[in-house]
Amino acid sequence: MKNKSGKILETAVKDMRMDIRKLSEFKAFISGKKVAVLGVGISNRPLIRYIHSLGAMITAFDVLDAEDPVLKKTIDDFEAEGVRLKWCCGKDYLDKLPGQGFEIIFRTPRLRPDIPEIMMAVREGAVLTSEMEVFLSLCPARTFAVTGSDGKTTTTTLISLFLKAAGHDVYVGGNIGTPLLNQIDKIKETDCVVLELSSFQLMTMKTPIDNAVITNISPNHLDFHKNYEEYIRAKTNIFKAQPFWGRLIINADNPITRVFGSKARGQVAYFSWNKQTKLPGDSALLINDHAYVEDGAIWISSRGQEKKMVCTGDILVPGKHNIENFMTAALAVFPFVRPEHVSSVARSFAGVEHRIELVATIKGIRYFNSSIDSSPNRTIHTMEALADRGEHGVLIAGGQDKKCDYSGLGRAIQKVCDRIVLCGDNKDMIRKSVEEECAVDSFRMEEASDYREALRMATEMAKPGEIIILSPAGTSYDFFRHFEERGKRFKELVNELSVET
Repeated sequence: MKNKSGKILETAVKDMRMDIRKLSEFKAFISGKKVAVLGVGISNRPLIRYIHSLGAMITAFDVLDAEDPVLKKTIDDFEAEGVRLKWCCGKDYLDKLPGQGFEIIFRTPRLRPDIPEIMMAVREGAVLTSEMEVFLSLCPARTFAVTGSDGKTTTTTLISLFLKAAGHDVYVGGNIGTPLLNQIDKIKETDCVVLELSSFQLMTMKTPIDNAVITNISPNHLDFHKNYEEYIRAKTNIFKAQPFWGRLIINADNPITRVFGSKARGQVAYFSWNKQTKLPGDSALLINDHAYVEDGAIWISSRGQEKKMVCTGDILVPGKHNIENFMTAALAVFPFVRPEHVSSVARSFAGVEHRIELVATIKGIRYFNSSIDSSPNRTIHTMEALADRGEHGVLIAGGQDKKCDYSGLGRAIQKVCDRIVLCGDNKDMIRKSVEEECAVDSFRMEEASDYREALRMATEMAKPGEIIILSPAGTSYDFFRHFEERGKRFKELVNELSVET
């Protein structure tokens, strides 16, 4: 049962939008509080620095051992900066979370909120929150938040670029890798904040978001979520607390997202490849705007008017999925930018790092890094984009499985690659998809123990004029801390190969 102090704190955090909306009130609120920060990763390191400067008494918890090189450097950096913390590290790092009288717990996104140690500490009176939830509660600017199973990062990036092209001051963060709470002091009401939000971040989200975007939903992260239903519920938290003047942008072509309009509190806008597509039970009174593709262009229908936003031929990045990303992003910013802003970005945007990224051309072979492809569905999109460009070559695939559906993966791979080097925990699942869906006699599949060996084998298989593409179809956690580290390692190995040759 919660003590009196815990009830007061819980009420304060649940109603932050009202009670500590002003930054000065938050600073007074956090000062002197006994705070636990669970996970000392990309988002929580700036959080620690910021709330430490406000007088919070912090204990940092991390699964890594204190002597791990990465964590040791973090500990040393904090010490050098004068950020004094208590530490609980190693395999049983959460054992000391209950019974310590913590008043506030900041959860890292990849840690479930219902694990026993956290639930016990909450029952003792602690309030569970996150860096992103507090940031959104305090943010004075107009917010745009993007979630979905695929296309989140590119869509988030495009929204920010469209807004910048229109002259807005823009902050970009969230799951895209940049925490923002430590920048809250300089964000103004006239600015725009664009966020990528994962299902992990959204599990406990109850904070209003002005413009919520859901790109699509398909089975994903089922190694983390209890089931597909929980994953879907987490995604819907992006719009459940919206005010009635907020906007929800959804994919009408996706069977899961197309029904969300009936659950929205705010205005609904939707995008579809077909101009005639309608949402279930839609009404002119409920639908704000509708984006679609017709006659080689992305159009938006709004209040009976049709406006051409950009010609699809002007979009530099390849693939049908990227046309959809442009359509989504253009619809999200439609009230705030003009078509010329979208077109200027389309002609200059070359893509996001680790997404079909050209690393080098060596002896006529082009090496591409698509480390972001952490699910079979992402790899399918990558293969389709490469097939549209007439590419052919060798695939390096394999990563940690997320209990995803691998159907269609083999057929997609066959469009581009007839040679595959498998390297990762889910290699047998990828092999099975290829064997079941393709003429195996036309394939050559080999296995490698690490990326250096995989790259060597792929290079021996490839011919001048072909490509070698890293598209793992699994997460990076079998060998790496995150997909960025995986992609950078691949690029390092390619660049070493360039030097050798």
